[in-house]
Amino acid sequence: MLIEKTLRNSAMAFAAIVVLTVLLSSIPARAQDGAAYAFVISTGFLCDAGDSGACPAVVKSADGDTFEISGAGVFDPRQKTVMATGTFTHRSLHGNALETGIWIADEVVSFDPYGASPGALMREGGALGPASFGSARSRMFATSMPAGGLAVLHIHLLPMRGAAKTATLQVNCALGRVPADQTSDGIRLAVGGGSEEFNEAISGRTLFVLTREQVDPAPRKPTRPVAQ
Repeated sequence: MLIEKTLRNSAMAFAAIVVLTVLLSSIPARAQDGAAYAFVISTGFLCDAGDSGACPAVVKSADGDTFEISGAGVFDPRQKTVMATGTFTHRSLHGNALETGIWIADEVVSFDPYGASPGALMREGGALGPASFGSARSRMFATSMPAGGLAVLHIHLLPMRGAAKTATLQVNCALGRVPADQTSDGIRLAVGGGSEEFNEAISGRTLFVLTREQVDPAPRKPTRPVAQ
């Protein structure tokens, strides 16, 4: 039984990492159609900054249960489209794992941008860590800029055992012109239409990346041949 559980956990983590890498690699292509956002929740290079509270993102309910969430994705706030996924673990008050699985986003409910923050990648005198996603990270930041905001996403929770659930995930990145009530990174979660609410952000680091619009240069007018 323990071996089976270990194999399932490993397979789930591997699948999530593959999907996240593909998502990050697709950012420049999506930017060609206009401005869009990528986001990272407590995974990859965000976890390599020597901050024990960076990963995973943890949020707690009034009765003491917690959700641990990590993931990444891309979304277009104008079209309300999103492609994002990650992993989650639901724990009891005493820390026992009640369920674990993968989450998938399918809709942008809303997005409140706080603006760009060009210097955000340099914290505590250095970058946010090594390129955990390889060349994907280099390509992502070559044509993009860190930014803050509050994204509200409709997601599906797909546990290893049991039925799938719908939920609303809030992702806050405290960069740019941050509102007074959103001064720290974190997440919030409402499961099953609000029947279970996890509103106390405990830990987690998040990052939004605003992709720059790609504008094709104006075509040159053909030059007339010089008369001989």
